[in-house]
Amino acid sequence: MDLWIEAVRSVYALTGACRRKRTFMWMLVVVVAWLARPDLLGVTSFVRGSFLAPTVYPLLLHFFHSDALRLPVLTELWVQFVLAHCSPVTEAGALVFVADGIKVAKEGKQMPAVKCLHQESENNTKSEFIMGHSFQALSLLVTAATGQVVAVPLLSRICEGLRTKTRRRPKSQLAKLAEMFLSVARIPGRAAILVADAYYATRTVMVPLGGEGHHVVTRVRWNAVGYEPATIPKVRGRGRPKKYGQKHRLRDFFKGWSNRVVAQSPVYGEETIAIEYCSVDLLWRPIGALIRFVLVKHPTRGKIILLCTNTAIEPLAIIKLYGLRFKIEVSFKQAINTIGTYAYHFWMMAMSKIKWGSGDQNLVNQTPKYKRAVARKIAAYHRYVQIGCIVQGLLLHLAINYRAQVWGTFKGGLRTMKPDLIPSEMVVASALRESLPEFLASTRGDADLKKFMLDHADQSRLPGLLLTA
Repeated sequence: MDLWIEAVRSVYALTGACRRKRTFMWMLVVVVAWLARPDLLGVTSFVRGSFLAPTVYPLLLHFFHSDALRLPVLTELWVQFVLAHCSPVTEAGALVFVADGIKVAKEGKQMPAVKCLHQESENNTKSEFIMGHSFQALSLLVTAATGQVVAVPLLSRICEGLRTKTRRRPKSQLAKLAEMFLSVARIPGRAAILVADAYYATRTVMVPLGGEGHHVVTRVRWNAVGYEPATIPKVRGRGRPKKYGQKHRLRDFFKGWSNRVVAQSPVYGEETIAIEYCSVDLLWRPIGALIRFVLVKHPTRGKIILLCTNTAIEPLAIIKLYGLRFKIEVSFKQAINTIGTYAYHFWMMAMSKIKWGSGDQNLVNQTPKYKRAVARKIAAYHRYVQIGCIVQGLLLHLAINYRAQVWGTFKGGLRTMKPDLIPSEMVVASALRESLPEFLASTRGDADLKKFMLDHADQSRLPGLLLTA
């Protein structure tokens, strides 16, 4: 029961995102239902998981489409909550964020921004092409008292699928990701480091972040090159001074390998593995600045070239940070299979049906009314996904800060149960689901929430809670 009290108390930190108290109460009901639902079948699972009446279903749909829930404010308050209640991973005094893209299959023929997407994956169970939504997601790395590091999701947005302007080159996913990062990383007095894969090693990401004093750690492609700074001539001639000196193919540094250093791998879970690495600071033409490149030779994973825009960070720290990038992949797995963050099904009946294999939907010649309808539907998707990020973050908050209570409440069985470590989101959700009837029947906790839920409950499905009605 203490877990529910803390979960509800945490949601009250997001009150300012709602224009009206009734809107906040519906958001509170959605979060409680999301934490307790037994399946991932969209909005109907909220009705089943929290004993609500079937008549509540249209009200829940209206909630996700309502402008009374202000998405930018909700995201800002959620970031503040995570920073206040978790211990962020830091490097050289900077917060560490991780970013990546995720493609979610959607077969709805009347869903805006659904397009044909190509999946680059080594998993042969995935189709090469799917119809769906393409998201860019951002998470904050936090550490627990046990030493474990997890990625707490902050926000996730659809970044392609619609064409709303006539210009030849619309804003790219990378530009939108940079805007997303800057919107949450503007913390007074704190710099930030973005850790991402090679797709984000571009000028589009690095220049805006560098202009705000932030840095990037990523991987570069095998054919990347760097330049030594040009020597300053004693007598300056005509024209602009030369900036780039001798050119180097980064992979060629593996051949000489004379200045390599052998050290224990700083990547989590590799305490007994030794790696070889060397670092070199060179100018990188895409951004025209000095970059630290770290060449790593792993005994089992092979060779890799890492990049860091901050030349003051040690090479081993760069290797460690890039190793933590995989935490967002674990977060995606939990979001899809445990939380159901992307399991929304909102159709737009006024929309013309799209065909399989279609690309971006062109809204340039559509009427203002149609454009507003599309924007309203996209906002509903974003509200659903944002609340899903909040629910997953609340589960991680309980797992990190209330570990003993979670394991004490969990009644299930796991073959690999380790109470000395933080539980997974699935374990926390199971503990909450089992204790929901007790929470609703108790006199402790938020009385307004319980009254609101009981007023909209299906009395025939209440598990012995009629005495509290």
